[in-house]
Amino acid sequence: MTELGDYLRSCRAQVSAEDAGITSHGHRRVPGLRREELAMLAGVSVDYVVRLEQGRAKTASPEILAALARALDLRADEEEYLQRCAANPTVSDSPGRVPADPQRVSAATRVLLDSMVGVPALVLGRRMDIVGWNPLATALFTDFRALPPRHRNHVRLAFLDRRVRGLYADWERAAKECVAYLRMDAGRYPEDPELARLVGELSIKDDDFRHWWSTHRVRAQRSGRKEFHHPTAGELTLDFQVLDVRGTPDQTLLTYTAEPRSRSAQALAFLGGWAQTRYAPSSTSPPGASGM
Repeated sequence: MTELGDYLRSCRAQVSAEDAGITSHGHRRVPGLRREELAMLAGVSVDYVVRLEQGRAKTASPEILAALARALDLRADEEEYLQRCAANPTVSDSPGRVPADPQRVSAATRVLLDSMVGVPALVLGRRMDIVGWNPLATALFTDFRALPPRHRNHVRLAFLDRRVRGLYADWERAAKECVAYLRMDAGRYPEDPELARLVGELSIKDDDFRHWWSTHRVRAQRSGRKEFHHPTAGELTLDFQVLDVRGTPDQTLLTYTAEPRSRSAQALAFLGGWAQTRYAPSSTSPPGASGM
């Protein structure tokens, strides 16, 4: 079975016939649209849907995938993932080939991180590896320097690090989002052996991760809000943004900010002062270091 087939079946199972405007007659043995119904809505043959789901279709045009996405009522990021899954792995510039170069944080990005005194900031690489951070991010989450490089991963910490897991006021929501972000990110390099190792470890060690990964939910959220229970700063409600690092397509800058003059802003300022006394600047990973 292919990732494309698995994803199509998962999306099909999440759409009811009624939501798709199809009158349902009788009892359905399984939830969601039938293959015949998806084919009708997308304007393709049933046999073609079967071959896509079974991995027997060698190609799928962007137009057909767009029609399937409309029939399944996919969001823009979900359609993007669908298109990624259908990419031909034999093409030289295929997104499935992992770049050979190690994940690096440039000197300019390290200076930027250290200059963001009042803003917790992380640089995320492939697989959501944490490849750079500033002192306030260390104070908010954990001392990344004390972790083995392979453990510096945003999703791994959310599931397997007891302290980080306990920071989230609504851990289940945050964890589900992490899985969906990782699934979306994985679409770029589905043959990445380090991704397989990470997913395998988390699937073995955490039942929730294994279940949520199997649902094939994807998310490319660029902003939102998180609530934290911090052992030193107390309650914090922080807005996050995910920004692209220009020139490094596999890196994003994740920042957290508080509303001005709010209780969370005061708590974040307190945490910043505490961080300056406990964590020195330039606490990003050194040049050439990999987050995993």
